Amino acid sequence: MTAHVEVMDLVAQMKSAERAFVLATVVRTVSVTAAKAGAKAIIAPDGTIVAGWIGGGCARAAVLKAAREALADGVPRMVSVQPQDLLAELGVKAGESRGGIRFASNMCPSQGTMDIFVEPVLPHPSLIILGASPVALSLAAQARTLGYHVTLAAPAADVAALPDADERIDGFQLGELNDAKRFIVVSTQGKGDEAALRAAVAIDACYHAFVGSRRKMASLRAKLIGEGVDASLVDRVKAPAGLDLGAITPEEIAMSILAEITIERRRGQRSPVSA
Repeated sequence: MTAHVEVMDLVAQMKSAERAFVLATVVRTVSVTAAKAGAKAIIAPDGTIVAGWIGGGCARAAVLKAAREALADGVPRMVSVQPQDLLAELGVKAGESRGGIRFASNMCPSQGTMDIFVEPVLPHPSLIILGASPVALSLAAQARTLGYHVTLAAPAADVAALPDADERIDGFQLGELNDAKRFIVVSTQGKGDEAALRAAVAIDACYHAFVGSRRKMASLRAKLIGEGVDASLVDRVKAPAGLDLGAITPEEIAMSILAEITIERRRGQRSPVSA
């Protein structure tokens, strides 16, 4: 088995395990370089090259910097490592970008040029739903069609129908979660509200919401704080969940919640609209 095949096998395994990483691919070389076009490497979030090869120190620093940035914003990058004299001819300095290419200086004696495509591979965003209400089940089904990894947590006795979820948990003890961008919705609607909310606020996430009225949330807030839960954790829960679309049915309420989650998920990724 070639090294290229081994790298791609590991890519498939890491994607299946919902692990974040960067796949760096050498797409062009000029003159003498340690790695040639087609060479690939897998870079972990901590900067470790876990498999593959893209050359030595001449390109490594620039690629690892681009990898960190790509994991942070989810946007691929092209890095061009060139000798200083070629950068001068192009009128660019190391660290500058032009036409979607980030330029870096090759200080190695080889003085070759390497273009490396840096592609972030991120886990599916994680939607964690606590409860098995009609809204919860509809939310799970709709979210999966939008590419979310859905975890539904509720006592087995409360689950009347088989939920459309990637993972099902009996009860509200969530255990270990992956490193994906997380969104948490409590939709117990009277069945274990307090226990579910306590579990939800203990999890770090981009979005916490409760399907219920402000009055009910206020009552639960008082109970949790009275039991010692940090008020700042409880206060980040949005209640009622979802955008105010005038939703009535469980399906409409689920849609309004997903619309609100989409705004948070895409925050910072939308390009400004030209006038």
